[in-house]
Amino acid sequence: MERCVIVGGAPIGDYNRIKEMLRTDDFMVFCDSGLKHENGLGRKADLIVGDFDSHENPGRDAETIVLPTEKDDTDSFFAVKEMMRRGFDNFFLIGMIGLRMDHSLGNLSILMHLFRAGRKALLLDDWSEMEIVGQEPAFISDRFPFFSVFNLAGTARRIYITDAKYPLAGADISWDYQYGVSNEPLPGKCASVYAEEGEVLLVRIVKERLL
Repeated sequence: MERCVIVGGAPIGDYNRIKEMLRTDDFMVFCDSGLKHENGLGRKADLIVGDFDSHENPGRDAETIVLPTEKDDTDSFFAVKEMMRRGFDNFFLIGMIGLRMDHSLGNLSILMHLFRAGRKALLLDDWSEMEIVGQEPAFISDRFPFFSVFNLAGTARRIYITDAKYPLAGADISWDYQYGVSNEPLPGKCASVYAEEGEVLLVRIVKERLL
């Protein structure tokens, strides 16, 4: 099955980078004000989801799910759960990290939800790409100038980081002491990260600042 792309309403400053990563067979889901990104991404919605409190319902022929304004799920979280129900197991999340910290943190939790459900997911913003890592190693090539590793819940135990400026060998990272910030792959090497117990958030930094 094709990959599902969920587009939220957070700002996107570098459309070209995202367009290079989109596939022709991606299933595009635009959530409420995420519809403002259709032209920038050069893609139309296969599904529109939202309560339309921040964007007018376009009322077009595309399948549209209208949600109540008062609900437990955000529009984006509902969209992810709906596409999981439809059988998608590979997700690409964009327009999810912005100026509102509450929405950004809520969208980061989507990554953990998908990981624990056995789905693959990558979240992209203008500065970085993010994914949850458990026992299966994830890799960071030296085209990324920096990367960081965070614990999102409880304590992630026996974490290993190799081929990096600051390696780890079986270390723990607790929620209240996040010391895995701003590491670097060794030149010419591909760093790796995994945790024997629990999960970590891996953030690969694409560039130090926007051009």
